[in-house]
Amino acid sequence: MMTSSTPFSLRLKWAQSLYDLGDHRAAAKELAALVDEAKDEELLHGTTELRLLLARAYYRSAQLAHAEAVLVELIEEAPTDAYAHLLLGRTLQRAGRHDEAKRPLALAEILGDYERPKAHGAPD
Repeated sequence: MMTSSTPFSLRLKWAQSLYDLGDHRAAAKELAALVDEAKDEELLHGTTELRLLLARAYYRSAQLAHAEAVLVELIEEAPTDAYAHLLLGRTLQRAGRHDEAKRPLALAEILGDYERPKAHGAPD
């Protein structure tokens, strides 16, 4: 873990490398610290990509409630972000909440031309 005295950009690269290496839980921890720092300094505007990566790290490490919370916040700020809708829908599917996933997946399809995924085990 890098300390907060390390520049933000280096800590971001470190978190991204953890994600790229498949250590999604560690990446999520580092990314969450960066997002919290941005919130404390009121720099949250412009951190959409950072928060999407955090949501992806949460999703890939099966921290689905955390992923959902980040994505709901992102969608409230940018309701036309098709990828955020897609990831929210996939998160809800992975959590077995297939009916709740239908709306964000439909919006992702409409807003971003994403193909609506069918989850394994989803009712027809």
